[in-house]
Amino acid sequence: MQFYLNGFQPGDPEKASPSTPAQSPELPEEVDVLVVGSGPAGTVLAAQLAEFPDITTRVIERREGPLELGHADGVACRTVEMFGAFGLAERLTRHRSLAPGAWTTSAIQSASGGSVLLIPREGGYMVRLYVDLGDLDPNDSGARSRFTSDMIIEAAQRIFHPYSLEVKDIAWWSVYEVGQRIADRFDDVAEAERGTRSPHVFIAGDACHTHSAKAGQGMNVSMQDGFNLGWKLAAVLQGRSPSTLLDTYAQERQAIAQELIDFDLTWSEAMAAKPADPNDPEAGGMSAAERQEIFTAGGRFTAGFATDYPPNLITGDDAHEHLATGFPIGERFHSAPTIRLADAKPLEIGHQAQADGRWRLYAFADDADPASTDSAIRRLCDFLAESPESPVRRYTPAGADPDGVFDVRAIFQQGHRELSVDAMPQFLLPRKGRFGLIDYEKMFCADLRTGPDIFDVRGIDRSAGALVIVRPDQYVAQVLPLDAHAELVDFFSGIMVPSA
Repeated sequence: MQFYLNGFQPGDPEKASPSTPAQSPELPEEVDVLVVGSGPAGTVLAAQLAEFPDITTRVIERREGPLELGHADGVACRTVEMFGAFGLAERLTRHRSLAPGAWTTSAIQSASGGSVLLIPREGGYMVRLYVDLGDLDPNDSGARSRFTSDMIIEAAQRIFHPYSLEVKDIAWWSVYEVGQRIADRFDDVAEAERGTRSPHVFIAGDACHTHSAKAGQGMNVSMQDGFNLGWKLAAVLQGRSPSTLLDTYAQERQAIAQELIDFDLTWSEAMAAKPADPNDPEAGGMSAAERQEIFTAGGRFTAGFATDYPPNLITGDDAHEHLATGFPIGERFHSAPTIRLADAKPLEIGHQAQADGRWRLYAFADDADPASTDSAIRRLCDFLAESPESPVRRYTPAGADPDGVFDVRAIFQQGHRELSVDAMPQFLLPRKGRFGLIDYEKMFCADLRTGPDIFDVRGIDRSAGALVIVRPDQYVAQVLPLDAHAELVDFFSGIMVPSA
């Protein structure tokens, strides 16, 4: 975090910059973005847009203040990665380590029918139970409203039998019906109109996909909706990208929502199925092993790692994916350990990116000496720095920091003791801020201390190297050879608007 790039300022570097103007509770006459609802999707969307002070964003919420009791508590691995970009992951994982005691996330199936999903909460001693209350009479519209907390406890105790469950206090409870619903579209443009005008209204989170809570996907998928939409709105509103970029929100997230609905239907049926009786196989039901297999098979999805965006305006094809097989195009960028060249500090390369709307260009060097003019990594740096066709030069506004739009980072195969910072391409030592300070955080080396390094772990072609293009929401957009300068230009020509 380069908190003091433009000189000293008071405040906590771990928090938002104090230079951000205070917001009035009154709504202005006009806004660039109006976020309706401060749930998971709306909050992440607003947090992303807050990175751009020139965009007027307001959030309206029907509640008078923040929720005292959270309605969602299962945080997926992918969400933690996203929180890292917002500077929240360390605090989250620190609190999570204080929870693991005698509790662990479990699915409990009763021999007599019914199930409980158990999720431990932070702070110890508190736990959330999702209790199967059985089927409701479809002709009784008031059945759900007649449930009480005592009835839920009694149902849980029956499921736990012959073990006992004693509830001392209830912080929050609710009753919901399992159902899977998805909106017809995620923006205000009908398919027949697509391409003739830009969308102006978007829906995200529970507004466009609802399902059971048992897999813990509602909050997690909703926040990814907000992250996906936020940087795209910023890019269009700031004039850095054409309005056609906004069409990709519905294109990408509606498909993910459908996958969520399909998974949730399968998992809900598995949780509701009666246990199979090994002594009476004709009676039907599902064995514990079958239920575990279904959940294990969906593990990548529940962790948030199953998202794979197909080729579109901002996601390329796989023609060169063989150069970096560990970075599948359309999937989230997989991190790996590296060593920062300037100070020999071990860092996870993927955890250095912030939610600031910038594109990332990870240049994995070829096997030549990067100080040599014969190296592909140096030729790439020279192209990006000097060519009029360079995306960095074409799309970075005048007066902005040289990495204001594209954050270019090089990863070398050599150990950090084998390279001299001063001998590296000057493009990787950009001068930034009002004082022209050098940014020494653009160059990394393979971590050669233990086991396979990042080139082996992520399947990088050591001879040729690779250029991995990563979207602002941390998904791999394209993999190119280091010398594919023309293809690099073509890729961004449809995404970016040349700066004035």
